[in-house]
Amino acid sequence: MGGPPVNWWLDDYFKWLGHPYYLALQSAAAVYGSSPQALQVTQVMTDSPRREIKVGRLRLRCFVKRGIERTPTQPLPNAYAPLNVSTPEATAFDLVRYASRIGGIARAVETLSPLLPLLRGPELKHLLQAEEETSTAQRLGYILERAGKEKLAEAIHAWLPTRLPLIPLVPTGASLADVPVIVRWRLLNNSST
Repeated sequence: MGGPPVNWWLDDYFKWLGHPYYLALQSAAAVYGSSPQALQVTQVMTDSPRREIKVGRLRLRCFVKRGIERTPTQPLPNAYAPLNVSTPEATAFDLVRYASRIGGIARAVETLSPLLPLLRGPELKHLLQAEEETSTAQRLGYILERAGKEKLAEAIHAWLPTRLPLIPLVPTGASLADVPVIVRWRLLNNSST
């Protein structure tokens, strides 16, 4: 592979940089057993832009998130070296938030589906308070409801403000005229998901 696995040196690398990080998105989902497609890159969340790193055939792609310190993380159990990974709830939230950067909302839903049994209501409420992102919560609530996770969807709906903005399910620059509205979540259904 041209170098040791990314998980072996990632924590030391970010400590050396002096920046927070956590294993995120599809890489975090894979840790929890969701890997619908083989990943060619390790996805990491941090607080400032970084170029993609290549070590032999290994690739590390960084995503930027303001307020990263508020995102719930946990150490990866039984890891060869220390490694922070987003909780299942934070992983689900990030998958929806960064869907356009990881292949679209359909890819996010495909990756999120195997995580659904791991999601817990109290942790989801804590995450919503920490992230304070209404639009992502609307989208995630709809996805959870469609997946049959009514209790989790209801926890999100209870957290949302009473007056919600009308937003597209998939952020796009295309015209949204004549797009059906998902009334409960105030979403324009511009996706087949």
